[in-house]
Amino acid sequence: MKKILVTGFDPFGGEAINPATESVKQLPDEILGVQILKREIPTVFDRSIDVLYGILKEEQPDVVICVGQAGGRPNITVERIAINQDDARIPDNDGKQPIDRSIFEEGPAAYFSTLPIKAMVRDMKEAGIPAAVSNTAGTFVCNHIMYGALHYAALHQPSLKAGFVHIPYLPMQTVDKPTMPSMSRDEIVKGLTTLIKTAIQVEEDVKETGGAVC
Repeated sequence: MKKILVTGFDPFGGEAINPATESVKQLPDEILGVQILKREIPTVFDRSIDVLYGILKEEQPDVVICVGQAGGRPNITVERIAINQDDARIPDNDGKQPIDRSIFEEGPAAYFSTLPIKAMVRDMKEAGIPAAVSNTAGTFVCNHIMYGALHYAALHQPSLKAGFVHIPYLPMQTVDKPTMPSMSRDEIVKGLTTLIKTAIQVEEDVKETGGAVC
């Protein structure tokens, strides 16, 4: 049976929960005959990649989709690119705050997602889920783990498809942030389930607009 690894981060930045882990753990164990492996990753530079690599070596999935919180975004955003740079605005959960540091000194400047990102967005929209392509995964641990996953695939498992998805706050996180958008856990789970189905069914991404003016 094929396997898809889906990861979510633990809470960070003073939040009591992380919608990534809260949503990922609600995913079914099997989608379209493919086993769904659900794992939590620490919101920590370097250690997050160590944990991910341990799982990849043990489970050898066919696809890895990392999921993280993007507070302030109103929709589920599928990331296009990860850059070889850590530049932390806040400390991670181990108190580390790297600035202007390469993730892998020997790595390329960037990696593009190998997931069918535009087909994922199309299918989520058709399912009634607000979704968009994102052209920046930031420079915190989300970008760090996306770059790490793609670097692993490039070096050790070229057949491994990898990428990253950002999700909004849950409503309970915005009680004291009234201007911030949010999305229910059920809607996030529906969106993640939909994009996983797309990853299973679509080999070559669709070619349609998904860019931004600025």
